[in-house]
Amino acid sequence: MEIAANFKPVGCSDCRDLNQLGIKFTMAFQPIVNFHEKTIFGYEALVRGPNNEGAAFILSQVTDVNRYKFDQAIRVKALDLAKKLNLQGMLSINFLPNAVYRPETCIRATLEAAAELNFPTNRIMFEVTEGEKVLDHDHLKKIFIEYKKQNFTTAIDDFGAGYAGLNLLADWQPDVIKLDMSLTRNIHNDRVRRSLASGIITVCKELSIKIIAEGIESREERDTLYSQGVHLFQGYYFARPGFECLPSINKEALE
Repeated sequence: MEIAANFKPVGCSDCRDLNQLGIKFTMAFQPIVNFHEKTIFGYEALVRGPNNEGAAFILSQVTDVNRYKFDQAIRVKALDLAKKLNLQGMLSINFLPNAVYRPETCIRATLEAAAELNFPTNRIMFEVTEGEKVLDHDHLKKIFIEYKKQNFTTAIDDFGAGYAGLNLLADWQPDVIKLDMSLTRNIHNDRVRRSLASGIITVCKELSIKIIAEGIESREERDTLYSQGVHLFQGYYFARPGFECLPSINKEALE
């Protein structure tokens, strides 16, 4: 991947200046539940507009010019709010791999913010969405090798719904895979989806990769995946995202 001519690494203080970025945004947080232990594994930070506009509203403002600064800013914003909210467990942050030029340099702002806020790096999980077309798999692999050196947890989001699929997994094995809702939706009524999910779960067990099932909206979906060996869940059945807050868990979902 070529390095942009105007690329300049930014520090965490620069990332907090949203006027300089030109995009106003904040975060919502959705819990990831360990159903087996009846605990909260962590929270995913989801980008939102200042008036709780959806992620698409914000991402539509990202261009090749501001992509790098935006990617850095969402990391620092997520950490700032996590600290303010006294978030416990894992903090999961989505990042844009095509915005990362030199992994060892681009991670500087995150490390600075984590140190400043006394937020351990081993409680930060970086998700790359399978839905974002990654043109250079070697570059992505280098990013995650560097992240592992810094004790970050690595994850592939939306697994089963995007461009790369098993090819991405063959090139690089993350710590976590998040099963996309296109696989988990109504899985209890769909033999094909159960079969596909079972195959992915088996591969992940053999490779010591944790699985998070996304988009869970019913007890039946949860129970079907739990019977297949999935312990970590995320979705409206447990809690909707909380705008700049940590939402309460639906108690019935843990029964």
